Amino acid sequence: MKYVFYFMKRLYSLSGRILYFNLIGMVLISLFEGVGILLLIPLINLSGIIDVNSKSTPTISWLSAFFNDFPKTLSLFFILGAYILLIITQSFFQRKQTILNMKIQQGFIRYLREDLYKSLLQANWAFFLKKRKSDIINLMTNEIMLVSAGTSMFLQFLTSIVFTLIQLGIAFWLSPQLTLFVLLFGIAIIFFSRKFINKNNKLGKETFELSQSYIAGITDQFNGIKDIKSNMLEKSHLKWFRELSINMEENRISLVKLNTISQFVYKIVSAFLIAIFMFLSIKMLQAQPAQLMLIIVIFSRLWPRFSGIQSNLEQLGSIIPSFKALIELQNQCYESKELNEKELYLVKPIVLKDGLECRNVSFRYNLDEPTYAVQDINLQIPANRMTAFVGRSGAGKSTLIDLIMGLNHPEKGQVLIDGNILTSENLLSLRRSISYVPQDPFLFNATIRENLLIIDQNANEEQIWEALEFAAAADFVRKLPDGLDTLIGDRGIRLSGGERQRLVLARAILRKPSILVLDEATSALDTENESKIQEAIERLKGTMTIIVIAHRLSTIRNADQVIVLDQGEIIQQGQFNQLASEKRGVFSSLLRKQIGISV
Repeated sequence: MKYVFYFMKRLYSLSGRILYFNLIGMVLISLFEGVGILLLIPLINLSGIIDVNSKSTPTISWLSAFFNDFPKTLSLFFILGAYILLIITQSFFQRKQTILNMKIQQGFIRYLREDLYKSLLQANWAFFLKKRKSDIINLMTNEIMLVSAGTSMFLQFLTSIVFTLIQLGIAFWLSPQLTLFVLLFGIAIIFFSRKFINKNNKLGKETFELSQSYIAGITDQFNGIKDIKSNMLEKSHLKWFRELSINMEENRISLVKLNTISQFVYKIVSAFLIAIFMFLSIKMLQAQPAQLMLIIVIFSRLWPRFSGIQSNLEQLGSIIPSFKALIELQNQCYESKELNEKELYLVKPIVLKDGLECRNVSFRYNLDEPTYAVQDINLQIPANRMTAFVGRSGAGKSTLIDLIMGLNHPEKGQVLIDGNILTSENLLSLRRSISYVPQDPFLFNATIRENLLIIDQNANEEQIWEALEFAAAADFVRKLPDGLDTLIGDRGIRLSGGERQRLVLARAILRKPSILVLDEATSALDTENESKIQEAIERLKGTMTIIVIAHRLSTIRNADQVIVLDQGEIIQQGQFNQLASEKRGVFSSLLRKQIGISV
């Protein structure tokens, strides 16, 4: 339960005084209900059904005698009027408390959601390399909603506790012996429910794992839906989905079975307790009729509360894995934190003057393994020049670029910016000066205009079209029915691969970066558009530092330097024609394998 208490502590720190107002509301509602029950005493007396003028219970005798001094009709009007007023007042406070509960719950969940999202955005790149995206999505959607339900249950639990304590106080006032007897059995029943709470916790963990598998599976499969349809893989994926659905169904049924068993046992035990309670009250404790009637009324309302407390505890048990997962994710985010929210608004981009440098840089993704992704890298990337990285798949090109951009940090060696070591103090300034175009272009399910303005909210129409012209995207955008306001679908699915890549390139240019990083950015373009972009890059040379990871080697003919990587090490470095002339070199071998490129 420590995870629940952790969240409740955060709930208190966020809500503060509102929780106190909520508690006061609970007390008032319970008091009004208790007073309403006590009004039964004079009402019973007036009816003449039972004589309640017994001196054995002073409270009952006093309440009964108070109305004897008034005419019977007047007393009846007064009692019924007071009862109506109590119900109205209680209903008013109950409505206010329900709204207040909802405000507390929704405010807390909004705070958790925003805080978790902010923590995720502030975590470093290494954190995301270790995490499955679908697991994060599951926590941000399904599990956080379960935590919301858990918050609501806890508030209901508090309400039940307050109501029970006040009703018990009234019952003690009427008959300490009978009340103590029922209270002890009520506590025993709740204590007995620990077994069910633990089983709910186990099933809740299974629910969490199944939910993770479900989100991960459908995310991967819909990301690869084209591959599924093209290769007719529907049968195997449908089989996976059915098996998982059956497991999820069985899990939910098991939860319901467990909860109904606990309620079944509770009701049977309650029936025996009530029978014993009535026997002891009449035969041994010799309760007076009016006293007994009131206590029966009170406990008829208390038993459902005991049941509610038990049920809330069991349901909280099934939600504990969600509480735990959220806490662990947030702790991991804090451990991987690389920036503060204020820095997002205050940091200014650097203007690269001399260039970037790597000195004896080595990096491993797993410190327990001997193999380095890149090792002993020494190179200089001059400012306002074009540097290209080439090599076979897995040579370490992307890893090296990630180190230069500060996404990963060297295990050994240093990355320098204009002679200054890259540290947490200048990291964000470097990032602010970079525009990165990935191999797999990412676009949001929005209009072309909205996708471009994400990079610069203040860009005007002229600047947008200038960026589109540079990226050879202006012509196809003009031909679209709604132009810049065309919706492009999820990840830009309504556009071709080349069109998506050109839009992402236009977005990068719109930022007016000091450093432009192109990661296979022309791989999906046809020869004509590739030629246009090459010309545009030529125009940019001298105005910004351009770093290219190139698969299609024809795009880097005019690079100022080409760096060839193999197995994480630099094996060749020089200009395009120089490396092409080295017949036995890796670069020359790569050229020969690409049709249409003469050596």
